[in-house]
Amino acid sequence: MSSELKSKEPWAFFKTLIAIAMVVLCIWAAQWQYQRGVDRHARNTIIQERIAQEAINLKEIDDEYAINEWRKVSATGSFDPSKQILLRNRYSEGKYGYEVLTLFTSSTGERFWVDRGWVQAGATATTPPTVTTVPDGQVEISGRFRLDSSLPRGSFFALPGSGEGLVSELNAQSQLDTEKYYLDLLSGSDPSLTPAAPAQLPSLSDGPHMAYALQWLFFGGLIIYGRFLIRRTR
Repeated sequence: MSSELKSKEPWAFFKTLIAIAMVVLCIWAAQWQYQRGVDRHARNTIIQERIAQEAINLKEIDDEYAINEWRKVSATGSFDPSKQILLRNRYSEGKYGYEVLTLFTSSTGERFWVDRGWVQAGATATTPPTVTTVPDGQVEISGRFRLDSSLPRGSFFALPGSGEGLVSELNAQSQLDTEKYYLDLLSGSDPSLTPAAPAQLPSLSDGPHMAYALQWLFFGGLIIYGRFLIRRTR
């Protein structure tokens, strides 16, 4: 009988090692989810604080892009309707459509993209959506300051202002040498500039990360309890 117990000891030790490894993995996963929750909460706090700040002129930002992201800014300049991008796979209230970005040149010479909001897709895949024409000449616009790193990702196509046909994929920044930021348009000196469906803020919920962290710790506790229970039964 003692020899049988001795033969089982290496397997018991091996199972204990596996249990320990699984517990360590659960602790790592819990820490990872916890940190994601902390980071998301910090991001949400920054966004809430900056959108509540008073608007400033775009010229006041200089090179301090990161600390001004999401802040409301104003700029004077003109749109280039021939340089327009439609970001596809964008949804609003469950409807498929596009995000419209139009090139804007400020009175001081900066060229950047302005997200003019969402438009519903055409009736068919080959039918371009109806996009409001931008006014000619100088206008004043107001929008949220956004960094290029936060630009919505995905495939996009360029459509000329007339809406005739699709053009090859266009990289707005590298081919047109735009600034590293863009604006989410909120309003303008011309009433037609106010988007019917402006670019949405990201969800400011902290998400389920903290709950997931506790869940992983609970799984780790179950593994410890299960291993102890098995050993005690034997």
